[in-house]
Amino acid sequence: MSAMSSRINQSLAFLNNLRKIPLDEQSVDCLFSSKSFKAELLTQIEKAKYRIYLTALYLESDEAGSDILMALYAAKKANPALNIIVCIDYHRAQRGLIGEKKATSTNASWYQEIEKAQGLGVKIIGIPVKRKELFGVQHLKGFIFDEQILYSGASFNNIYLHQEERYRYDRYWLIHNVKLADSMVSFLNKEIISSGAVARLNTDVITPMSELKAAHKKLTRNLKQARFEYEGERTSDCLAVTPLCGLGTRNNKLNKTIRKLLQSAQQEIVIFTPYFNLPTAIERDIGALLKRGVKLSIVVGDKTANDFYIPKDKPFRTIGALPYLYETNLKRFATKHQKMLQSGQLKLNLWLHDQNSFHLKGLYVDNRFMMLTGHNLNPRAWRLDVENGLLIDDPKQQLKPLIDKESQQIFANTLLITDPSQLQGVNNYPDHVKKIIVRMRRTKADRIVKGII
Repeated sequence: MSAMSSRINQSLAFLNNLRKIPLDEQSVDCLFSSKSFKAELLTQIEKAKYRIYLTALYLESDEAGSDILMALYAAKKANPALNIIVCIDYHRAQRGLIGEKKATSTNASWYQEIEKAQGLGVKIIGIPVKRKELFGVQHLKGFIFDEQILYSGASFNNIYLHQEERYRYDRYWLIHNVKLADSMVSFLNKEIISSGAVARLNTDVITPMSELKAAHKKLTRNLKQARFEYEGERTSDCLAVTPLCGLGTRNNKLNKTIRKLLQSAQQEIVIFTPYFNLPTAIERDIGALLKRGVKLSIVVGDKTANDFYIPKDKPFRTIGALPYLYETNLKRFATKHQKMLQSGQLKLNLWLHDQNSFHLKGLYVDNRFMMLTGHNLNPRAWRLDVENGLLIDDPKQQLKPLIDKESQQIFANTLLITDPSQLQGVNNYPDHVKKIIVRMRRTKADRIVKGII
């Protein structure tokens, strides 16, 4: 047996050996637009009988965020026994938007006002993964309504929920399964909510970070070893799901599984990522799978579909150089693999639809495995943020109609890049962007930025 086929077999053995929760084909569904995502959220909130757990990066104090929060309060008022917990990032909730001057009001101050007026006990929990937001955030995803999971990388605001003209496109999968829902709720309760390192964000006084330090160290240490607990089977012949999580580079089960998916591939892989900034390990695995003839499609947002992009008619800020930095990464990657790009073995698909933005993450492997995740496949997700994902094993391709429909929707707004010259280079960028990137390269600051953004 060659070293190559040995690596494939070892990786498949790892994936087959994961404990999985069997799924009924009828219990899995997919939504295909951000508007239907918002409608589903509101429907599920209204229908929930005993628990709602929402886990996202943030809940914004805008119209769409208000629709969600007020729906939660309405549900709590109608059913006081309903347990409602919203888990978001502690730091993100207490600052304004990037680039704004010091905010006089924040998301957290809005939560406090609403709870004071309503007084119904909807719990909004802030999770401080690191002492400063720059070095890691709460990036777990998933919304649980009784026994129903709605999994998406989206947060709650106008653009994610398509409140106005623009939307931020994500993935939206529904799974009805009591074991999976219980395991996700149990993880949040055991590893995070009961840790002593989190703070209620809608009480009169929010516990400052200085008072959370000791408990916070323990939380970070525990999250690096945390696992979902559930009764599962080691099976490779039925539709099933494995919940995964990870923080940091050591013993990170989610990162390890992503690598095993890449290393197990024999025919074809599709990768979705909004920020083209691959960790070294992923880039190496991709190089190896291309070398052994696996077809690879990467779907990434055009720089103008990046959520950091600043339109030309708006005042420019340094953060607005990031989409250009990601494009230089993509151009370098396309140049490195130019032969495979031109042969069609490698397909780079640039997503662009009007003024909308792109936030899809995940993988399809060999028409069998599907990873749903908030993981951006970048160094920040790899090393700094706490992440989770749902690995779906579909050996009989029972979900293929849904996957095909989702793929058709995604690819409809993509441009196929067949030559690196289709991507702009630094010399084509606006002068203010060019200056920033050249200066970063000269001081090697671009390496630092790529490691934390």
